[in-house]
Amino acid sequence: MGMLAVQYGSDPGAGLSYALAAGNRMNAASVFIDREEARLGWARRVLDDAGMVLQRASVDAGHRSYWRTLGNAPSHIVMDSPPGLEDVRPWLRMHDLLENGGVRVPRVLARDVEAGFLLLEDLGGPTLAQALDADNADAHFGAAIEQLLRLQLIAPPAGMGEFGEALLQRDAGLFEEWFLRRHLGLQLDRADLDQLERVQRRLMDNALAQARVLTHRDFMPRNLMPVSPGPAVLDFQDCVRGPIAYDPVSLFKDAFVSWPLARVDGWLAQYHARALAVGLPVPTLETFMRDADWLGVQRHLKILGIFARLHHRDGKRKYLPDAPRFIAYLDEVLPRHRELAPLRELFDAHIRPAMQALSPHDDAPGSAS
Repeated sequence: MGMLAVQYGSDPGAGLSYALAAGNRMNAASVFIDREEARLGWARRVLDDAGMVLQRASVDAGHRSYWRTLGNAPSHIVMDSPPGLEDVRPWLRMHDLLENGGVRVPRVLARDVEAGFLLLEDLGGPTLAQALDADNADAHFGAAIEQLLRLQLIAPPAGMGEFGEALLQRDAGLFEEWFLRRHLGLQLDRADLDQLERVQRRLMDNALAQARVLTHRDFMPRNLMPVSPGPAVLDFQDCVRGPIAYDPVSLFKDAFVSWPLARVDGWLAQYHARALAVGLPVPTLETFMRDADWLGVQRHLKILGIFARLHHRDGKRKYLPDAPRFIAYLDEVLPRHRELAPLRELFDAHIRPAMQALSPHDDAPGSAS
């Protein structure tokens, strides 16, 4: 799923949904105003600036909201997590774990945990996704690898969530339920379903067999801020203990911009060499590259399912136009691995024709060279 504009996200109606979730429709506006006044009053007190005002700094979905201070320089970000809807403590625990491990995260300058308010440094903008181009990508990705290595070197604490069988099964179901059945209208016969399930099982077994490290799960350019030192890492609250190749693949095979396969392979090889040098449990380069390819396939299938769900269930239509990007990723990687041939056959026989039969999307996915 940024202070920064765009990435520090929350639904603009979070205050209203707070009231509605409590079943108090008559007092929804009052609750919204009360929260607004409490947020502004708290920020003015901690900054000792009675004339300061707040401006929304995000548009993403969720109950957390982010607000930029306007008044005396420098600006700051107020993070608002309404008690009862969004407990701020898990975010703080993960923030402190990463910060203590040397990962560049937004600095917390003041906190009121009971009220659900944090004062954060303002990292400004743009995100790394907006700053990247073909000429600066090597430097930016080199710096991002450094932050990723620091994150992966942190020992996952006891009780941390696991990127395990249950999560992998859920991800596999998203592709079949939402992309194949709901979006494409495909009803595969038993033989085709067996083929798909066989490949999904191979992908899951590969993920489960990899060395386990602290895993961000969305370590992508849009969740990185190109600041010095940095980049700063955002959206880290859902870290789990997971396969070592997952975050490197997420970094270089992004949901919103594509890179030539040769460059991606080069960045993955660079990550592997640096991970080996700092003592992370990466396998041989050949095995790691296979693991990265297979996790990439697993991730791309999941994202196709998520984008279809956002489109059909949530009415968010800006995501599915990027579906061809993930098909292109699969077209590049599947021929490398004969074990995944049944999935390639399914795409050729059923999925690609069904996609071509759909009305064309308005927007074509972007690319980089």
